Amino acid sequence: MAYVFAFDHKHRKPPMSLKDLLGGKGANLAEMTSVLNLPVPAGFTITTDACRAYMHEGWPAGLDNEVAKAVAKLEKQMGKKIGDPVDPLLVSVRSGAKFSMPGMMDTVLNLGLNDASVDGLAKQTDDERFAYDSYRRFIAMYGRIVLGIEAEPFDRLLDTAKEWDGVTSDSAVSADTLRRLCERYKDVVAQHTGRAFPQSPTDQLRGAIEAVFKSWGGARAIAYRDREHIDHELGTAVNVQAMVFGNRDDNSGTGVGFTRDPATGAAGAYGDFLVNAQGEDVVAGIRNTEPLSAMATKFPQIHKELLAIFERLEKHYKDMCDTEFTIDQGKLYMLQTRVGKRTGAAALRMAVEMVGQKGSWKISKEEALTRVTADHLDSVLHAQFEKTSLTVIATGLGASPGAAVGRAYFTADEAATAADRGERVVLVRTETSPEDVHGMIVAEGILTSRGGLVSHAAVVARGWGKPAVVGAEALKISAKSFTVGGVTVNEGDVISIDGAAGTVIVGSVPVIQGEPPKEFATLLSWADVVRKGKVGVRANADTGPDALVARNYGAEGIGLCRTEHMFLAEDRLPVVRRMILADTPEEETAALEELRQAQKADFIDILEAMDGLPVTVRLLDPPLHEFLPRTEDLMIKKATVGLTDEEEALLEAAEAWHEFNPMLGTRGVRLGVVKPGLYAMQVRALMEAAAERAAAGGKPVIEVMIPLTVSGPELALARRWVEDAIAEVGATTGKAKKSIDVTIGTMIETPRAAIRGDEIAQHADFFSFGTNDLTQMTFGFSRDDVEGRMMNAYLEQGLLPRNPFDTLDQDGVGSLVVTGAKLGRKTKPSLKLGVCGEHGGDPESIEFFVNKAGLDYVSCSPYRVPIARLSAAQAVIGGAKSSTA
Repeated sequence: MAYVFAFDHKHRKPPMSLKDLLGGKGANLAEMTSVLNLPVPAGFTITTDACRAYMHEGWPAGLDNEVAKAVAKLEKQMGKKIGDPVDPLLVSVRSGAKFSMPGMMDTVLNLGLNDASVDGLAKQTDDERFAYDSYRRFIAMYGRIVLGIEAEPFDRLLDTAKEWDGVTSDSAVSADTLRRLCERYKDVVAQHTGRAFPQSPTDQLRGAIEAVFKSWGGARAIAYRDREHIDHELGTAVNVQAMVFGNRDDNSGTGVGFTRDPATGAAGAYGDFLVNAQGEDVVAGIRNTEPLSAMATKFPQIHKELLAIFERLEKHYKDMCDTEFTIDQGKLYMLQTRVGKRTGAAALRMAVEMVGQKGSWKISKEEALTRVTADHLDSVLHAQFEKTSLTVIATGLGASPGAAVGRAYFTADEAATAADRGERVVLVRTETSPEDVHGMIVAEGILTSRGGLVSHAAVVARGWGKPAVVGAEALKISAKSFTVGGVTVNEGDVISIDGAAGTVIVGSVPVIQGEPPKEFATLLSWADVVRKGKVGVRANADTGPDALVARNYGAEGIGLCRTEHMFLAEDRLPVVRRMILADTPEEETAALEELRQAQKADFIDILEAMDGLPVTVRLLDPPLHEFLPRTEDLMIKKATVGLTDEEEALLEAAEAWHEFNPMLGTRGVRLGVVKPGLYAMQVRALMEAAAERAAAGGKPVIEVMIPLTVSGPELALARRWVEDAIAEVGATTGKAKKSIDVTIGTMIETPRAAIRGDEIAQHADFFSFGTNDLTQMTFGFSRDDVEGRMMNAYLEQGLLPRNPFDTLDQDGVGSLVVTGAKLGRKTKPSLKLGVCGEHGGDPESIEFFVNKAGLDYVSCSPYRVPIARLSAAQAVIGGAKSSTA
């Protein structure tokens, strides 16, 4: 197996298609060299195979020999030798994984300089100052990047050197001072490592290559790959390239250029450059850059040549390209290109405009759809922080995207009171419960120290489109403050949270409101055409306003209406508690009647918003203790100030309904078995609402979902309850089931239900897979407790490839979905299949549901409907490509 390939190596396939082997940077350098014949400094790539071998077995056998041969070839091409004291060749060493990611090793420039070759460089260029400036940069870079020394001692010595010469600019420091500075830099290396700075170019190169390999396993790189679902086994390539110098003189320079504006998507070259500088000066912001357009004045011929290259690159890649270039004494060199990163607004504009591109190339609508990501859509739908460089005091899980700024309040009551005063608030809780809903409603955002991506706070926040950060375990929350890392935030102090990044910042950060550009609707209309007849997109919505938001975002119905959420409003919760506390059948019937009237009004609003589209209503699912105060809170109050008679009754009920494992206890259909009047009330309210809508000229389409069934007989019993209630309402309203479109089905959310899908399907018109509970029960993980410490440890040690509550576990939970779907359809070919868990809004999970499980629709929060529409179309496109491959 060859580990090293020169940029000009003739591969059997286009190099740009070999990113798995050459990494993104190496593949594009080879493409520019061997296919486009652009002016690229010669070099070679050490493949990802070498990195993987290093990760598992240490330095690969034979790699030293291959590198030595590649260096010899490079020296022959350039007519120079690395480390030569007369005319030295210098090289750069860069990491280059398939996907660009933070945390990988920074670039090392000027490798090959030592105490002898620096004098050769000075004589070769007739510029002693340039030579020693290059050497001091190399020592500092190698010290920081390869040897792990902090930048501070190098920066401090450079500042001292400028003071010594009485100058303020790095470029004004004299050659003599730079020579002395190099000696001091080498002293820093010796002090921190206990060894002299390496003088052998071979040792320097091996050290840099090994540092690249090691950086693949760095904490930041691992965390990024976890977040982006990038395989840890991919490894990174290493690129070694002959140096060209933008800092030789005023006829030299360096820059970064884009073939289109990456912020807006506008056509035309965009970028920055500097005269007499190296690339790090542009990227690091050490000096004020000039716009790329200014090159037309300073380097008119080179500017024209660069624009022509930009045009060739964009035509070749059929996309916006990001480039790095250097001008070395009047000659242009291209150091790198890649398909450029872009903002959400720019991604949408480019995708749409490139479909209508005039000239020699354009892209298809299907290709345009694949170029926009869920993050791109999120960024134009939700508020974001104006600044990206912020001081973060804590990090949790980004549970619901968007930016929120407000005063911290630590109880729902205090948050509601503050909101009534006109304050913007962020609700901070250890974890939330249904009792906190009134505070969550008024909050700009929600922050918890416990909980995961399917915790109460996360699910409710996503449903309402509110930014939320959950599971920020570093927060130590007390009654009216929290502390983290020596910082204390008191009640009323302003904090800012980023629900996408999961970050917490003290103080107010300026926020940019999300505003979908005109291309948003165009692109999603193309997505709808692609997925039409193949997969539908519904929303999880529990109120009329939420349903309206969902429909406006393109939802084709409601896949999950959680009726328990209707019980949590301030005017409903006392009624639910009266029903629970009822001592006589009459008291319970009276409470149920009051709830029926309230639910009927809710259903009317939802059915009106979704007129003509299916609405799947899940009957009450959670255990009743969730509607009662926390036992611990009542016990504390009883021991301190005492309880009222009502509170005593609530405590008695909470203890009576207490279960050691409530998520496996009296909930879902089991609750209907214990309290059959509850489900009958809900169905009556729903059918009365449907009858009223039909009488008003509406077209209600109703799907009644029985939660948590695990057997055929259980669903058959529950189906009889529903049909009896439907018949009862039909007798009183004159609207029978036949005149209103009603189907009855169940949620498949236990492993048993999935593998008994054929039996359960005998009594069902549809299955909806509840992947939150299915994941919890398959793994044996408590979804409210597993996030944070345990999940982080499992991901860091590679025991799980990703968080299964975030992206579907295809081998385990996914196989159960496939099994349940196949068994259900085997019994009843007409069975409709959908998914309503949080995975219904995750692009990778959607791809599985469409192409592997063959589901008819996915359902997600209203604010993720556009993402689901796009992702479903991308899944269809991907499936079509796979089937023809």
